[in-house]
Amino acid sequence: MAVNSIVQPSHHFRPLHERSWGARQWMYLSYSLVGTFFRVWCCLRIEGDEHIPRQGSVLFASNHLSLLDALLIPYTVMATQGLQIVWSPAKEELFRLPLIGRLITSCGAFPVRRGRSDLAAMRRIMTLLRTGKMMLFPEGTRSLDGRLGPGKRTVGKFIYEARPVVIPTVVRGTEHILPKGASFPRFRLPICVRYGQPLDLQRYYALSDTKQTAEAIVQEVMGAIAALQQAPSGTARLDRHT
Repeated sequence: MAVNSIVQPSHHFRPLHERSWGARQWMYLSYSLVGTFFRVWCCLRIEGDEHIPRQGSVLFASNHLSLLDALLIPYTVMATQGLQIVWSPAKEELFRLPLIGRLITSCGAFPVRRGRSDLAAMRRIMTLLRTGKMMLFPEGTRSLDGRLGPGKRTVGKFIYEARPVVIPTVVRGTEHILPKGASFPRFRLPICVRYGQPLDLQRYYALSDTKQTAEAIVQEVMGAIAALQQAPSGTARLDRHT
């Protein structure tokens, strides 16, 4: 399959309650497989899940260390709040990997072309972000050294237009489980997902829709992620969900 031929069928974007019995069972099976991996292969801690709204438009804005992040964040949301869809745009090359592609698709991922304009994907992001939960990596790519890079102004634009509840999110340790370029994960290393308090961005929504406003929003988001990285550990749970 050529990369540029990867297209998600329209039924992929249906809400969970509108999906067929078979589709819901496949999603539950995928969740169980991903959960088994994180419970058996990793030492997973979840912090701050009480900050996640149970309903409405929610954006998880996270740092990005590994391919595993695209599975870890949806899994921890479902592990603490029940089976649901967490939408996430992902580079289309991932969908060429048979197992990874099927798993991230079942968790809500859809392909985006990198390095060129993908207007269809941008419209899809706006539509889904207005009504459901979505995960975005504002840096746009994985960090090679673990340090947080600058956020993309486009993410600020998405937030300005969709007005979701923004939850700063931090992942730790996934770069050690599956380093960039590795073909097999390492065993029983600690990983953590930390969710912060929702951001108050109302003052930006009163401003004009400009590049400067979008840039200010994404800088606020990146600052919150950086602060969450440095904050001392709070109440954590060891994941034991099935």
